[in-house]
Amino acid sequence: MSDSDNSASLRDVQASADSRNIALDRVGVRGIRYPIQVLDRANGIQHTIGTLSMTVELPHHFKGTHMSRFMQVLNEHANEMSVHGIPKILARLRERLDADRSDLQVMFPFFMCKKAPVTKNPGMMEYQCGFYAKGGIEDDFVIMANVMVTTLCPCSKEISSRGAHNQRGEVRVKVRTSGMVWLEEIIETIESCASCDLYPVLKRPDEKFVTEKAYDNPRFVEDIVRETAIAFDRDPRIVSYEIEAENFESIHAHNAYAQLKRDKRQQRL
Repeated sequence: MSDSDNSASLRDVQASADSRNIALDRVGVRGIRYPIQVLDRANGIQHTIGTLSMTVELPHHFKGTHMSRFMQVLNEHANEMSVHGIPKILARLRERLDADRSDLQVMFPFFMCKKAPVTKNPGMMEYQCGFYAKGGIEDDFVIMANVMVTTLCPCSKEISSRGAHNQRGEVRVKVRTSGMVWLEEIIETIESCASCDLYPVLKRPDEKFVTEKAYDNPRFVEDIVRETAIAFDRDPRIVSYEIEAENFESIHAHNAYAQLKRDKRQQRL
């Protein structure tokens, strides 16, 4: 399934004509594990491992696509996984594969150094982040971040005389921006809207702090989504967003879930 400049004598099956007259929306490669570099506010560049998918549309008259060309383009632009670099990759995909539209999605572990709230013990905190972009007929770029948080139930606190149940939750956001926004900024905004954020290292004084902070800041999943939306609305660089919050409940056999999708550009019309 590859094309080589040195194999002109071999028949190019993918480029042969197809008589069914059906164009395909997306064809390409998925599940690619690849070392990449992403922008890091503290250090400039962070080395990580991305899981990528790259696709183009396929005209009705082509039988198939050339998978090797996707990998060749990736190898040419491996160090350009950024808001500024990914459009170059998309443009090159369209050029190499004779397509009018190209798409790229990459998910990767992103690490931030976090200090414990009281003892200041440092540790590395992992977040699942990513980018989705498309180019050609329509251009789009989405920043994605999945952030684990602590939530404490407001109802449990209200009705219980001793304590309240709490649990870990996950907040997943998709954000479009009109200017430079660091992944770290999005992560910190989300964490500030939870009952408490998570830490990689906690000593006893830190555990006391986070337990009491969560108790003083009870949050339903609905609260987290609304508070995050308010924070995003205040940031003029963020033009649209989708927020999901899911609690992995500690006393229920099911999860709690809330979601909001908003395009601030439409509100200005």
